[in-house]
Amino acid sequence: MSRIWAGTDCGKTHHHCLVLDSEGETLLSRRVANDEPELLKLIGDVLDLAGGRDVTRALDMAGGGPGLLIALLVNHGRELVYLPGIAVNRASDSYRGAGKTDARDARVIADQARMRRDLQSIRPGDDASIELKPLTERRVDLAADRTRTTNRLKGLLNSMFPALERALDIGTAGALLLLTGHQTPAAIRRTGLARLTTWLRNRKVRGAEALAAKAVEAAERQHTAVAGETAIATMVHTLAKEVTALNEKITETDKLIEGRFREHELAEVIQSMPGIGTVLGAELLVGIGGSLDAFPTPDRLASFAGVTPAPRDSGKIVGNLHRPQRYHRGPQRVFYTSALVSIQFDPNSRKSYDRKRAEGKRHVQAVLALARRRVNVLWALIRDRRCYQVTPPVTATA
Repeated sequence: MSRIWAGTDCGKTHHHCLVLDSEGETLLSRRVANDEPELLKLIGDVLDLAGGRDVTRALDMAGGGPGLLIALLVNHGRELVYLPGIAVNRASDSYRGAGKTDARDARVIADQARMRRDLQSIRPGDDASIELKPLTERRVDLAADRTRTTNRLKGLLNSMFPALERALDIGTAGALLLLTGHQTPAAIRRTGLARLTTWLRNRKVRGAEALAAKAVEAAERQHTAVAGETAIATMVHTLAKEVTALNEKITETDKLIEGRFREHELAEVIQSMPGIGTVLGAELLVGIGGSLDAFPTPDRLASFAGVTPAPRDSGKIVGNLHRPQRYHRGPQRVFYTSALVSIQFDPNSRKSYDRKRAEGKRHVQAVLALARRRVNVLWALIRDRRCYQVTPPVTATA
């Protein structure tokens, strides 16, 4: 059956749609606002141009700005494929002309969709994965803010009171609470061990006496005030409170993620894998859209997650394997991080890791190999709706 192809160069406020027929002739080229009435009119006009022919719609973004357009097309049951922006840019070099316009990019998108059969379909995720996406993205942002603020706090404390920075684990709640009340060596010495211990105990800090002893010992090792100590101490106090507030926000977000994740039908299966908790499990659901519909084989999932090497052979050079350039960083983080954690708790994972190390693989290579192996296991578990067991089940014999 004949077909037409509609390529859309997506933006925040406007999209440009260009439609090609099977001969590559332009049937329509239009810039539309990212507004429902105009988008619905465009969808209707493209259908009128099709005249009973099938329509393939290609976008250069799979979320964000074109979210409304994607929702409208999905609701109308239209076929959607995704051409990454980097692929559009590279393909543009092979087309005539050196200029760059939205109309030109839309034509490239439509023409690539017309010629290629390997483009990934855009499938709407299930309700859980859609709801988990903003929660997991929010947690990533909060974690990045916490890391940046903590590093800044450590740097300032080290410039003013290096002995205390070495003695404290800044990531713990007790250390942060201590820094909100006492920052300088002189202040800690004036307070003394007994009163500092009582001050920490009144605020329900675990190991208050040991923490107070570390702080007092560090204070006894420095009797010199650095230049700008007062201003630095004020900033240490402020940053310690900011890190504490970020910890509280992350904890709240984790509770929201856990509550929504556990409602998903695959939650028990995914979480049964050693090293995968509610946060990593939620990130996995977001990455795969809540199901394995887009991944008919574990190889496809491994390639999507970037845990399988890509060959770069040329001429006499063979067996040249490198990390793939295109992959989804969310699932890659899930499989790599969970593999790293599982080495400590799962005997099967530890055995696989040790075997790769014995073969001469470096640590990162061994973890990646384990992550690739775990993709096969998790894919099979999800397919069979079966939870992971440390000892493989015994197959009954006739």
